[in-house]
Amino acid sequence: MLKKPELLAPAGNMEKMKMALLYGADAVYLGGKSYGLRALGGNFTRNELKEAMEFAHGLGKKVYVTVNIFPHNADLEDLPDYLRYLAEIGTDALLVADLGLFRLCQQVIPEMELHISTQANNTNWATVNAWHELGAKRVVLAREMSLKEVGTIREKTKADLEMFVHGAMCISYSGRCLLSNYFTGRDANRGACAQSCRWKYALVEETRPGKYFPIEEDDRGSYIMNSKDMCLLPHLKDVIESGVDSLKIEGRMKSVHYAASVTKAYRLAIDSYFEDPEHFEIRQEWLDELEKVSHRPYTTGFYYHQPDADDQIYGTSSYIQTSDFVGLVLSYDEATGYATVEQRNNMKKGQELEIFQPRGEGFRQELSDMLDEEGQPIEVAPHPQQIVRIRMARPVEPYTILRRDVQG
Repeated sequence: MLKKPELLAPAGNMEKMKMALLYGADAVYLGGKSYGLRALGGNFTRNELKEAMEFAHGLGKKVYVTVNIFPHNADLEDLPDYLRYLAEIGTDALLVADLGLFRLCQQVIPEMELHISTQANNTNWATVNAWHELGAKRVVLAREMSLKEVGTIREKTKADLEMFVHGAMCISYSGRCLLSNYFTGRDANRGACAQSCRWKYALVEETRPGKYFPIEEDDRGSYIMNSKDMCLLPHLKDVIESGVDSLKIEGRMKSVHYAASVTKAYRLAIDSYFEDPEHFEIRQEWLDELEKVSHRPYTTGFYYHQPDADDQIYGTSSYIQTSDFVGLVLSYDEATGYATVEQRNNMKKGQELEIFQPRGEGFRQELSDMLDEEGQPIEVAPHPQQIVRIRMARPVEPYTILRRDVQG
C-alpha cells in the first residue's frame, strides 16, 4: 500500500512559512541569512529560525533548513557554530549539496538528519545509493528526469526520495548556473542568483558594435532561456504512484498568496487521492487555483518528454495570474461579524471579493461595509498594509486571504 507523501512547501520569510503550514503543508524548507541558495529570498535570522521551529512543531509539522551553497574556504569558518545552533533549536533536517559540507555536518552535529539537495545533480540510483550509504536520509531528485527514471530509482534504493512537482524551472542543469556570476558577479551557487536567464537578449555582430539583431524574427527580442513553470498537479496520480516520499513546491522568493494557494491546491488533491485512489479525478477548481497566482504558463518539464520549443516562452518574460491578493484577515469578531484585515492591495467598496480560507470553505461577497481603525466608515483603503474592519457575510479564520479577480 502506498504511503501518503509529504507535501513540502517553500518559506521565504516568517509570514510565508505560517501561510504554507496553515494552508496544508506537512513541512517547509527555508534558509537562514547565510549558507543557502536564495540570498534574496528574505530568509530568517537566528531568532526567527527558533520561532519558526516552535510554530511548526506546535502544529506537529517539520522545518528543513537549506545549507546548500557550494562553499569556498572562507564560507566554512563560521559554519560549525551555525550548525550547532540549528541542532540546538530543533531543526528537523538540513539540505546540503556539497560533499565536504555534508561531512562537516556529520562531524559537528552527528544526530542531524541530512537531505541531499537537487543542486547535487541526483539523476540516477547509483548516486542516490551512494549518498544514502554515506548517511543521507533523503535525496532530492534532479528535475532533469522522467517519471519512468524516478520509478526505477524507487525500485533500487531505500533512501527517502523527494521530487519537485511545481514551480519555476531553472535553465541550468539542476541549478548549477554560471550566467549570473559572469554578467553581474553574483554567484548563483553561493546564493546570489540574478536570474540572468530571464533577461531579454539580442545578437551583436563583431564588426557592428551597438547594432542589435533579434535572435528570433520578432521585434520584441528573444527570451531564449525562459522556461515555462512546472506543474504536475494534473498528473498527480502518476507522481504519487511513482513511490516518492515528498512532493516539493518551488518558490521561496514567491508571494504569500502563492505559498497559500499552491499549497492548498496540492493538499486537497493529495488527500482526495488517498480517500479513494481508484476513482480519483483531478478537479477543475484545483487547476483554477493554480491560475490565480502569478506564474508563467505551465509545463510538465522533463517528466514525460524532453523539453522542446513548446516548453519555452519566446515573446515575453512577464507573468500571468487571474486573481489579486488584496487583504489578509488578522482576526474575526463573532459578536459584530467584522473581520480585522491588513490591506495588501487597493480595496474599495463595491468590489467583489473572493474569501479563501486555510481550512474553511471559500465564498464570494461584495465589499459593502468597511471601517478604518477609528471605526469611521471609509470608501477605499489605498495605503499599504492599512488596517481596516470589513463586515463579512460568514465567519472567517485568521490568515484568510481576500482577493479579487484580475480585470482583463
